[in-house]
Amino acid sequence: MRRLTVCFAALILASAVAAQAEDGFKPLFNGKNLDGWVGDPDLWSVQDGVIVGTTDKKDLKHNSFLATKDSYSNFVLKAKFKLRNHNSGIQIRSKLYDEFVVKGYQPDIDEGNYIGCLYEEGGRGVLSKPDSKQVMEHVKKGDWNEYEITADGPHIVEKINGFITVDYTEKDEKAGAKDGIIALQLHAGPKMRVEFKDIEIKVLKK
Repeated sequence: MRRLTVCFAALILASAVAAQAEDGFKPLFNGKNLDGWVGDPDLWSVQDGVIVGTTDKKDLKHNSFLATKDSYSNFVLKAKFKLRNHNSGIQIRSKLYDEFVVKGYQPDIDEGNYIGCLYEEGGRGVLSKPDSKQVMEHVKKGDWNEYEITADGPHIVEKINGFITVDYTEKDEKAGAKDGIIALQLHAGPKMRVEFKDIEIKVLKK
């Protein structure tokens, strides 16, 4: 009986791996540590298979980020997030500077006002903002939500729990970055906490 159970578990794992390979998504987070990422170790950690960012024990002079070491151009990115309070976001096609400062496109995460908008951190500000009340109807506050972000050439689409919040086409070729790192945000201001898991990416052909 035990042998059958082990075999069944192995079969399920193999099926999951095969399904992942078939749909083209690859994990950006291994669920164990922050290999492949760079950020302030006083702010970011892995707890129970989840990336946790919190400013509870450290004041921020500016927004701080956990960034991938690799850069990406055209892709579909999926990530689950849980926000305790305040403001966060997922940077795409962005650039990492000293002291873990990041500039570039940011699909926003917050408690309601800017949730689901497309913001340019360190640049032009809000690029596209949906009706926040409408977006919040699709958000499970204080629980896990899924962000899906597609960046394909000048076209950027954001979905939260399957609901399209932004469908944006970049018209400024000089201002709009075509590739860059992916990063997770901790915002300066009130003490906050945000969690991320199941981060995976499917690279699209150029």
